[in-house]
Amino acid sequence: MPKPEIHPTWFNETPIVCDGKPLCYIGSTKSELQVDIWLANHPFYTDSQTIIDSEGRVERFMKKYGINSTND
Repeated sequence: MPKPEIHPTWFNETPIVCDGKPLCYIGSTKSELQVDIWLANHPFYTDSQTIIDSEGRVERFMKKYGINSTND
């Protein structure tokens, strides 16, 4: 039996909440876990990821190594 004065309270059914919706339940020392990014809204998994090339690094690399940048 854990000593009550040194161990945190354990919650067996802690909801993980994203955008106000509970996603799943896990055991935790917190009563609720708030997350901003989840698998369903992460840009990598939703194919909405964009690559920002503000300094032309890709073009310089392609030119340096003689790679055709068009998709043939």
